[in-house]
Amino acid sequence: MNYLFDPRHWSGADSIPTLIGEHLLYSLIALAIAAIIAVPLGIYIGVTGKGVFLIAGLANALRALPSVGLLILLVLLISPAFPSKMGYILPSLIVLVLLAVPPILTNTYAGVRAVDAAAVDAARGMGFRTMKILTDVQLPCSLPLVLSGVRSALLQIISTATIAAYISLGGLGRLLIDGKAQNDYSQMVAGAVLVALLALFFDQLLAFITRRVVSPGLTRRTIKSASPAEPVKTPVTV
Repeated sequence: MNYLFDPRHWSGADSIPTLIGEHLLYSLIALAIAAIIAVPLGIYIGVTGKGVFLIAGLANALRALPSVGLLILLVLLISPAFPSKMGYILPSLIVLVLLAVPPILTNTYAGVRAVDAAAVDAARGMGFRTMKILTDVQLPCSLPLVLSGVRSALLQIISTATIAAYISLGGLGRLLIDGKAQNDYSQMVAGAVLVALLALFFDQLLAFITRRVVSPGLTRRTIKSASPAEPVKTPVTV
């Protein structure tokens, strides 16, 4: 842990803040791309019922992919076409996106399908069109599960983004790779601790956002109830 408290490691080109910034940049870009792909696809499958095999088959298959092996394969295929650093950044982002798509896709589909059919029928009976039912009923009701999928995906991305350092990119994985190369266990421990703290911070941040944007009725949060009514006293006749 001495590595974390050494002031020399908190300034300069390869400082801890710089590595954290690079780690977050890879993670947030991958999460944004994964959400752009998975959320609309999950909504479409959930509403239409078409393409359910993507949930049962493809999503589970992506979870089983070996991250490091896939990263090396993509570098070998892509890097010759990009002589710049982009030839290494693109493979890393592809691996992280493939890792993040399954939980977002699965939870979005499950959230849309779990919406109470009675609520959908009631909206249809009120004259709501399909798109309005989706935006005013199905999406708000499915939001807790969708955000849960995003939260799970971001945690997986943050913990896996360390592989970028395996192909000479930045991020907190540099502390692990360089520490192992130099037999500097303090540096390796610092990298592991920072990744864990980063994941915990964003986990709590997304939990807070979920509590703020999701209706209390959907998360079953305790709502102050009115005091019980006084029992009615019936007059006693003699």
